[in-house]
Amino acid sequence: MLEKDYYVIDFDSTFTKVEGLDELADIALAGNPNRERVVQQIRELTEKGMNGEMSFADGLRQRIELLKANRQHIDALIDHLRTKVSDSFQRNRAFFKEYADQIYIVSSGFKEFIVPIVTELGVKAENVYANTFEFDNEGNITGCDNNNLLSHDKGKVKLLKLLNLPGDICAIGDGYTDYELRAAGLANRFYAFTENVERPKVTAVADHIVPSLDEFLYLNNLPRAQSYPKSRIKVLLLENVHPVAIEAFESEGFNVEFYKGAMDEAELMEKIRDVSILGIRSKTMVTRRVLDNANKLISIGAFCIGTNQIDLTAATERGVAVFNAPYSNTRSVVELAIGEMILLIRKVFPKSTGMHAGKWDKSADNSFEVRGKKLGLVGYGHIGTQLSVIGEALGMEVYFYDVMDQMPIGNAKKLKSLDELLQVADVLSLHIDGRKENKNLIGKREFELMKDGVVFLNLARGHVVDVAALVDALKSGKVGGAGIDVFPYEPKTNNEIFESELRNLPNVIMTPHIGGSTEEAQAGIGHYVPERLLEYVNNGSTSGSVNFPEVQLPLLRGSHRLLHAHRNVPGILAKLNNIFARYQVNITGQYLKTNEEIGYVIMDVERSYTDGFVQEIKEMEETIKFRMLY
Repeated sequence: MLEKDYYVIDFDSTFTKVEGLDELADIALAGNPNRERVVQQIRELTEKGMNGEMSFADGLRQRIELLKANRQHIDALIDHLRTKVSDSFQRNRAFFKEYADQIYIVSSGFKEFIVPIVTELGVKAENVYANTFEFDNEGNITGCDNNNLLSHDKGKVKLLKLLNLPGDICAIGDGYTDYELRAAGLANRFYAFTENVERPKVTAVADHIVPSLDEFLYLNNLPRAQSYPKSRIKVLLLENVHPVAIEAFESEGFNVEFYKGAMDEAELMEKIRDVSILGIRSKTMVTRRVLDNANKLISIGAFCIGTNQIDLTAATERGVAVFNAPYSNTRSVVELAIGEMILLIRKVFPKSTGMHAGKWDKSADNSFEVRGKKLGLVGYGHIGTQLSVIGEALGMEVYFYDVMDQMPIGNAKKLKSLDELLQVADVLSLHIDGRKENKNLIGKREFELMKDGVVFLNLARGHVVDVAALVDALKSGKVGGAGIDVFPYEPKTNNEIFESELRNLPNVIMTPHIGGSTEEAQAGIGHYVPERLLEYVNNGSTSGSVNFPEVQLPLLRGSHRLLHAHRNVPGILAKLNNIFARYQVNITGQYLKTNEEIGYVIMDVERSYTDGFVQEIKEMEETIKFRMLY
């Protein structure tokens, strides 16, 4: 008869995110003026015991004396702990049910609150070994059963010797008492569990450090909710993306690395090795050379509107899905454009500068209302259309030019050429993307076509305007005032000096690329982009991708999902189906979408198939990228 493996798992800060006694103290002492001080004492004693810095038995006795709890508080604790089960334990209920005979909970905590929690996930009550409380006639906790081995130093070691489990033992826990099972030779391997707390003294002696139960199950080839542990999937976030984005990835167990600044090509080429998800804003250039070094990259998220900083052709060739935030900061950019337009047309900045110098210049000369003025929009996308609506509400006449055939909103008028628009506008605002064809779109010739004294706004991309030509137009008075938020070269961090020919010109408002930098916009982008990335990584959905065919997929239930990106050539689906037929793999769902460059086919299949089947799909000459989810 083959020996089985046994899994000895700790409870506090492993099975749950918290320490049970600490939480019980917090509940029991509600309303007590000394609550914070006492709870802190108990937590310090817990930590010392978990780190092996004091006698466990002494620490346990001292903690119980400080508790001042009764049975009713235990009931409240159980309800609380139900909400504190570790995320990776929650999602791997199948493991606990399938291996119930081999799973033991061995804890220095207390059965009274442990059994109700672990049995809900499928652990057998008879396989739970923990301390038990002693109570007085009023139900107050007075101590613990001193005859229980777990109430003494090295109690887990003594208990496991007594149990004498007939097979290899894996010990999983966050404390030094869990490691003692390995040190005593009773456990074959010790896994330091760090999902909730990481103790250096414990991780230093572990055979393996597991940031989640998914990692442990993966290492031991056991049934699990994730085909590949998210703790092994590295996320690199640059350019100070909003904290909600970091939280979105960390809450799902991804390994997140965060940097406030941008990276140049050489830095990113080095840093992107082994990165699966990359998050950037507008300053980081993801070139073909960078992508050549991205051996594990699955997806890129641009936490901004544009994607011109990403080589989309190279990304598509490598099967890297790219997502952006086309709407999230629209309102913020529009409001800045309106504000700058009013400030410039009213000549507010020269008046303000004069006031700071002690000059009182109460005059209406060259100060105008925006009402009745002609607003010219170069580009009529998400930002242009919203600016059009607000401009019209302010009483402006709105004209626009766009290379695409866009439907006018309200009373806006589409003009046939850029030259025609330049000659009409009193206020000209750019809202175009940064593609190469748009470089220096507005130069000396274009400024000469504009009205004398025009107000000029660029909140689009720095290189679409010839800055030297703009400076000349400002100095000559051709341009009466300019609001510039973007520049051909922008500092990578706030510590770098900003240099520009536009500095010190009195009729220019300059802002450091903050058009979309409002708390509302950044929070919106911080939510939106990770949602798209997580949908793709977790489910395969490509809704919102700028380079992949868009597919919105149902949730994966009871199947394995195969995701296959391939060169868009005829006959791929037939090839795939032939492989499925030869290996007798049953397809429960199939989805296919293509664009000009690639095809994206998703197949939900029954769980029974051989490795050869998967390998044959990977080795198809048309395959760009293959992933498997379950």
